[in-house]
Amino acid sequence: MGPDGGGREGPLEDPTTFPPAVREAAGSDVAWERLRGFAAMLAAEGETRGLIGPREMPRLWSRHIVNSMALNAFVADGARVADVGTGAGFPGVVLAITRPDTRLTLVESMERRCEWLEDVRLHLGLENVRVINARAEEFHGRGQFAVVTARAVAALDKLARWTLPLVEPGGRLLALKGARAGEEFDAAESVFRSLGARTGAVHAVSSPLDGSTTYVVEIVKWS
Repeated sequence: MGPDGGGREGPLEDPTTFPPAVREAAGSDVAWERLRGFAAMLAAEGETRGLIGPREMPRLWSRHIVNSMALNAFVADGARVADVGTGAGFPGVVLAITRPDTRLTLVESMERRCEWLEDVRLHLGLENVRVINARAEEFHGRGQFAVVTARAVAALDKLARWTLPLVEPGGRLLALKGARAGEEFDAAESVFRSLGARTGAVHAVSSPLDGSTTYVVEIVKWS
């Protein structure tokens, strides 16, 4: 039990104290205010709706929102993007907010999480978002995308089997990973090749909030 008498462990991060680089990374004042609105929704409902645990809530910005923003530099202007296993909205909702030029399809298998994502879409006015209640495998053959993203879904070998069929020729899979990203990448290379990937890399991205490192695994499909 946290110090406030509830399940939350510690105070929430205060975005008004963040370095200017965090707000700049959002891309615009509109995007920044939408990020704050998204964070406020999660702070109010995230625990009760089973979207984010009490231990994660005090790190909502640093571990989840800013972490998700690491993908921004790897997505081309105007790209059609599918985010697989969106859950509470990471990274799909954050990408939709900070890259309003993109078109996001949020693929989520749990109905209650899809209901949450629809609430977020409507409340924040995200016209570049649609929500699909399906597993990634069930979405095979229903469309392909320039970019497919995923965060905390599965190990790369399994994730590749679920997601690379959704990537159009010449497109890419972008997976947010932790410190073992390189090991996962090496272990999954044969799977990537068997699914039509031609190249890949692991990129280290520094957080504008606290300098921590996020790893973006990029897998490019044959054109």
